Amino acid sequence: MLINSLNKALNELVSLLNQLSSDDFTSPCKALSNSTIGEHTRHIIEMFQCLENQYESGVVNYDKRNRDYRIQSDTNFALHCIADIKSQLLKEDKKLKLQQFIDCEEILIDSNYFRELLYNLEHCIHHQALIKVAVLQFDHLQIDDNFGVARSTIEYRKQCAQ
Repeated sequence: MLINSLNKALNELVSLLNQLSSDDFTSPCKALSNSTIGEHTRHIIEMFQCLENQYESGVVNYDKRNRDYRIQSDTNFALHCIADIKSQLLKEDKKLKLQQFIDCEEILIDSNYFRELLYNLEHCIHHQALIKVAVLQFDHLQIDDNFGVARSTIEYRKQCAQ
């Protein structure tokens, strides 16, 4: 179920990226403090990449992102990265440590792979909601009504409609 939800969210992002011109992808959006759709896309991708790249070590630190400019400036490269992520999601659940440095102090928190996948799904949806704000300025783009909407909100709306 989790993998299906992850694929759905990533496929929604792919669908959007396939509609964007290079200018759409890289133009600053005033409503997003002049960040771009590309920057939010890069952030989504790099969080997944952190989990993938650090899975074997057992210690995940999301602050250790590459911040690869190509992801935020080239939709084809971003699409390639998403395809890589989708192909690598199916892994065994295992214990992980989540590492972060706050005010020069190391914090290590027990976690596991599935929990971090869930975190990445929620993080992806959050950034898709921000991307949706930028997309609203373009009349030529079509996105799913549920793009950037939490899965729990979608389920709640379904219950209310009944």
